[in-house]
This record gives sequence, structure tokens and C-alpha cells, in this order.
Amino acid sequence: MKFTLLGKTDLNVSRICLGCMTYGEPSRGNHAWTLPEESSRPLIKQAIESGINFFDTANSYSDGSSEEIVGRALRDYARRDEVIVATKVFHKTHNLSEGLSRKQILQSIDDSLNRLGMEYVDLLQIHRWDYNTPIEETLEALNDVVKSGKARYIGASSMHAAQFRQALDISRQNGWAEFVSMQDQYNLIQREEENEMHPLCEQENIAVLPWSPLARGRLTRPWGETTARSVSDEFGKTLYNQTEEADGHIAERVAALAEDHDVPRAQIALAWLLHKPAVTAPIIGASRAEHLVDAVAALDIELKIEEIAELESAYKPHPVVGFK
Repeated sequence: MKFTLLGKTDLNVSRICLGCMTYGEPSRGNHAWTLPEESSRPLIKQAIESGINFFDTANSYSDGSSEEIVGRALRDYARRDEVIVATKVFHKTHNLSEGLSRKQILQSIDDSLNRLGMEYVDLLQIHRWDYNTPIEETLEALNDVVKSGKARYIGASSMHAAQFRQALDISRQNGWAEFVSMQDQYNLIQREEENEMHPLCEQENIAVLPWSPLARGRLTRPWGETTARSVSDEFGKTLYNQTEEADGHIAERVAALAEDHDVPRAQIALAWLLHKPAVTAPIIGASRAEHLVDAVAALDIELKIEEIAELESAYKPHPVVGFK
């Protein structure tokens, strides 16, 4: 495993982050494709044994059962000081409405720590921008969470670069804890973050943690082939269905290069991300053991400049989606 610092913090994180939305009781929340605890634990254990120390979940994943499953597994398979745990706040849960008010943030972190069975998380992220709460209220509440010791650092996810810049400036002006990470949608068929967000993150030494690094699996299989998750994933359809023709050409290049390297397509798509200087650690989902094997193996693939250019050559500008 390879490691790097999380932005300007002293957290030494694996260059692969395990996204834990896959792990949650199917009967809770709105994702029928998630894995129950008995199926999730072996994969979390495999991730730890492969050197992954960075785990990302959220209060809203499977209505909190993801945090419960991940927390129990991490307590059984690793010491607390060996792992970096990130969670999020914003989306509605069974006892909280959607948003980032002071009340919601303070209640959410207590609920998350209770479900995780931990005294603190390493990274508390806002899942989306709240248009109904003053950003100053949100940032001050997050600062109080850090001061209380319940979160070491704070991070953000999918928003406009101008909003992120505004939040950083307000925190700095008030001496509050600043965002140290940006979790954004970034992969070979959605590269709009290269225009504004990634230059800002590089300028500010902010960690970039791409979600959907394999475009919801679209870069890992023959174009047009579906899975049970892709058929039922209504959110995923909003992300990519508008640009299928152009994206298909990119997927063909991934397949061809994977054949040249004699590796699965997922390894090529992840290797491309890992070559990007702005990227700290892509957040990968793993519902099967081979998903973790491919993710770790991608760290050792060296792509030539001309191979990267070939992968990128068919890209067309995309609508910016996934902010809500």
C-alpha cells in the first residue's frame, strides 16, 4: 500500500479510500443493493489486511446502519489509532431533517459517534451545500465540533468552486477550522472539476477524494452492460445518462489499454486517477473481493504520457451534476 498526507493535516492515509455506502442493511434506507453485515465484514477485513486505513461513510447511508457495521468491524479488526474514519452530515435521517443548521450538525455528530462506537472521527464532511442555512452558521458549528474533540478535521463534498472559496475565506477570517478536503465527482467520463475546483484545491493544499471514480462501474465492463445495482441506481442514471455516446468512446479506450496491460479495466481507470497530481485518494466501493484486489493493484500501474492522452482524447464537456 502507498500512503500520503491528507492535504495540510498530519493524517497519513492510504492512497485508496474504502467507500462504505455499499455496507448497510438493505431493509434500511433506499438502497436495496447494499450488503448486510455478514457480507460486509469480510470485505472490510480484507481492506485492512491489504493496507487500506481510510474509510468513508455517512450518517445517511442505509439510515445509519453503514456507520454501525463499519464501526463494529473496525473495532474488531484494527486499533482505533490505525485507521482514518470519515463520515458526513447533510442528508435526511430517521431523526434529522436535511440540512446543515447548528442543531443538525451537533445532533448528527453525536448520533454518528454513537453508531460508530467511537469518541471521535478523523474527518467530518458536509455532504452537500445547504442553500437554506447561512454558511456562517454551518462553519461555526463545524468549528465547535472540532474544538470539542469530536472531529479532528472537517471536509466538504460536491459544490461549486466559488462556494468552496467563500467557505474557506469565511473560516479564515473568523479563525475557525477550515476544510481540509474536497470529495467530488471525478473520473474519466466526468472531468469538469479540472476547470476550477482542482486548481483551487492544489493552490490551498486541500486533499481531493474523488467519488464515483469508476463512474458507477461503467468503466469496468463492456459499454451498455448492466448490473442489478446499475438498473436500480436512480441517482447514478442522473449522473451519466445524458452523455452516453461520448462516454462510450472513452470506455472503449479503457478496454483497449486494459488489454494492452493485461489487467482488468478497473485498474486502468483507477491508475489514470492516481496519476493526477490533485488526487489524494479515490473512494472506491467494493461489493466483491476482486474489487479490492483491482484497487490495490492499480497503485502499481505506470501509464505513459501518450496512454493518458489516449484515454482523455475522446472527452466531451459534461453537465455538472450531483451537487444535490
